[in-house]
Amino acid sequence: MATSTPETSLNNCLSISELRCDNWKSLEDNLGRLSTISADHADFTAANRQVTCAIETLSSLETYFASPGARAFAKLKGLIQSKELVGAHLQARRFRKKVASLAHRERYSEVLFVGNMSTSEEKARRRWLKRNTGIGDFAFDAVFVQTCEDALNAVSVNPMIQAAVIHDDFAFRSQDCHLDTLHSVLDELDVLFEATSESERGPLLGREIAKLRPEVDLHLVAGSNVEDIAARMGETFERAFYPEADCDELYPSIMRGVARRYNADWFNGVKGHAERPISNFHALTASRGKSIMNSNWIRDRAQFYGPTLFKAETSATSGGLDSLLEPRGPLKIAQEKAARAFGAKRTFFCTNGTSGANNIVLQALVKRGDVVIADRNNHTSVHRGLMRAGARVDYLDAYPLNDYSMYGAVPVEELKRKLLDHKHAGTLARVRLLILTNSTFDGIVCDPKRVMKECLAIAPHLAFLWDEAWFAFAYFNPTYRQRTAMGAAAELEAMFQDPDYAASYKAFSAEFGADAWADDERILNTRLLADPSKARLRVYATQSTHKKLTALRQGSMIHIRDQDFNEKAFGDAYKTHTTTSPNYQILATLDLSRSQMELEGYKRVQHQRERAMSLRQQVSGDPLLSKYFRVLGVGDLVPAEYRESNAESYFDDKSGWRNFEKSWRTDEFVLDPTHITLETSATGWSGDTLKKHLMDKCDVQINKTTRNTILAMTTIGTTRSDVANFIQVLRKIALDCEERARNFSKIERSIHDDKVRSLALQQPLPPFSSFHPAFRPNMETEDGDMGQANDLAMEDDNCEYLQPADAERAISGGRVVVSASLVVPYPPGSPILVPGQVIDIPSLKYLRALDVREIHGFEHELGLWIFREETLSKVLSARKSTPEHGGES
Repeated sequence: MATSTPETSLNNCLSISELRCDNWKSLEDNLGRLSTISADHADFTAANRQVTCAIETLSSLETYFASPGARAFAKLKGLIQSKELVGAHLQARRFRKKVASLAHRERYSEVLFVGNMSTSEEKARRRWLKRNTGIGDFAFDAVFVQTCEDALNAVSVNPMIQAAVIHDDFAFRSQDCHLDTLHSVLDELDVLFEATSESERGPLLGREIAKLRPEVDLHLVAGSNVEDIAARMGETFERAFYPEADCDELYPSIMRGVARRYNADWFNGVKGHAERPISNFHALTASRGKSIMNSNWIRDRAQFYGPTLFKAETSATSGGLDSLLEPRGPLKIAQEKAARAFGAKRTFFCTNGTSGANNIVLQALVKRGDVVIADRNNHTSVHRGLMRAGARVDYLDAYPLNDYSMYGAVPVEELKRKLLDHKHAGTLARVRLLILTNSTFDGIVCDPKRVMKECLAIAPHLAFLWDEAWFAFAYFNPTYRQRTAMGAAAELEAMFQDPDYAASYKAFSAEFGADAWADDERILNTRLLADPSKARLRVYATQSTHKKLTALRQGSMIHIRDQDFNEKAFGDAYKTHTTTSPNYQILATLDLSRSQMELEGYKRVQHQRERAMSLRQQVSGDPLLSKYFRVLGVGDLVPAEYRESNAESYFDDKSGWRNFEKSWRTDEFVLDPTHITLETSATGWSGDTLKKHLMDKCDVQINKTTRNTILAMTTIGTTRSDVANFIQVLRKIALDCEERARNFSKIERSIHDDKVRSLALQQPLPPFSSFHPAFRPNMETEDGDMGQANDLAMEDDNCEYLQPADAERAISGGRVVVSASLVVPYPPGSPILVPGQVIDIPSLKYLRALDVREIHGFEHELGLWIFREETLSKVLSARKSTPEHGGES
């Protein structure tokens, strides 16, 4: 039961929603106890203390919820104070059940009203909302607050709020608020609020609510300047009303806003199509399910899927629906809604995963001979796309985490160094694109805003592709949002248009001085500002909706904010990599996923993070579990030089989530706590062996492994029961380890200890070696022509197989051994070797140490596919006879 000091509980609790439910349960139970015992009973004092604590905690929370709400809760307190404990107990039970039921009620919303209203106004509005359930059986209730602080706290702690109505008469600070979760926001806003005229405070609050929760519909009721505010603030508010005439259109506007987000146009179209009595004379044999339901052999198996799956099968060429390649109807609307929801200017649905999405963007942005700077640890689809595009690839090395056989992320300093190398070589104009993964498989997240701002300071024409395969959920939480590609791009776009930023850039440029641009070390050690008059924002994000949101496998999205968007180039690329027969059910789930996240994404992401932190705390805090499974924290995965905050963990009972919020504002790299890496060497099992055991014996799916770690992820679908089950499974494994250890013979003990030592032993991770000179168009830079190498590798006469041991001997003997294929362990799907890369001994040792079963591009029986020496000599001779055309143009 959560019954500690109220203020401490509120500001340091893992989950406000769980704290609220736990305190209602505590209040009900203890009031029941008090109503049946006398004041001199041994349990009376303790139960009374629990009631007092629960009352104080809930007093600060119920202000922000419609039911029971502040007024009804005040009446309950009155019953308790007057010792009417039987009545109070019955009332508390009713309220507790109401709280629990509303948390799970379908299509239920709450509307926040901000400003000074009379009791009669509140009653009238609440009655109106309850009576007018709106469109599609939506239900509403109202929350009333009178201050800016309470309004921001309400949208922060109450995920059921779907709309806010702001009156222009409200104070800033609350008189009795005990929440401190938004202290940094409020401290900054306090001064601004005082300097803002009363008529402008409504718009100011609206902007702040939009920063926290952009999906919440905002309505303004202004007593003056309503027309002027509407002209200036149209992008923030849905409608602006004059007080005397608001009710007739305000409430329908609120309801239609929720309905607009709820309505999934494409899903509705597919559903309607499935319900039509269509006779099929098209190439859709399974359509309508008749080929299955009329079968004597597979009819029973079709019951597994149900008939609707097959009835919904159709084709764009059959008519009646929309086309993915030329959307003009509901599919076009669905993609426009997705763009709004995910903060993009344009969004495109994909049915071939983020692998296909990456290839679409690369073909659209990159021409043959362009230089692309890319993290070597990008997903294999990026490397294959770059080969097909004929790009010259200049690889970046992420910082290594040798203890756990994984890579981190690429420091900003490394990015700037690469750009400066090309500037000095005269090839900066050829550098078209930077590709980074955010977040990484292991949950390491960079700062896209800083990366883009500093890179654009050196190369203002540069485009960015952010592979956000694991980050589709992030836009729906204010802390995560600032580290998404679309969130950062929106901030930069506004910044580059702001006169204050232009003035800051002018001052920075004058202080930095022209001479400093010739000093690489000074550039590398300075936080650069991009010139707003030159920088062009060209930002693309690819997301695996199917991995982190509610969509079928292969469902992905491309989000775009590109000031120089080339519709023809992108359209050609999209059609190249998109089937003319897309699966409409996949597309329908993408539409549903958008709808769900607009309506409850804030709540779902909160729960996802809370489940993750609960799992971390339970494993770390249990002596038995932590003996065999060490939870890796931000201090393990992000080196200290990239953590300005000095935070070692993101949540604790003393400071709550403050470290999390601060780190995500300040640090170069942060850790997404929903990626939980467990170091497992103490079990004596490799990560892959443990993964197989968890799936085969325990029915638990986990994600990636390394030789001594397993990666578990929480998602918006993870429940508290899932977390509890995983903890139980880990505990059983730990108990089995204890049992084995007690019964080891001397020899078995020695073998086990050797295995543990070998798993814990640091395995150095190889950096990218280099491209062979035969594939380097310009020896002044490190980029290589992977496409040329790949084309050569298609001819068997150019290549041969070599076993890793033989390759190591050959290298030691002086031969330059060059890879002719991508060698990719899966997971995580990042290459060890690429075509044209010089194979070095560290790479071979790393390959030998891998314990994953899938290594694409490596034939265990045959070995590595490498170039023959005579092939390399011919290519090198031909290249030397061809003049270099890679200079600045």
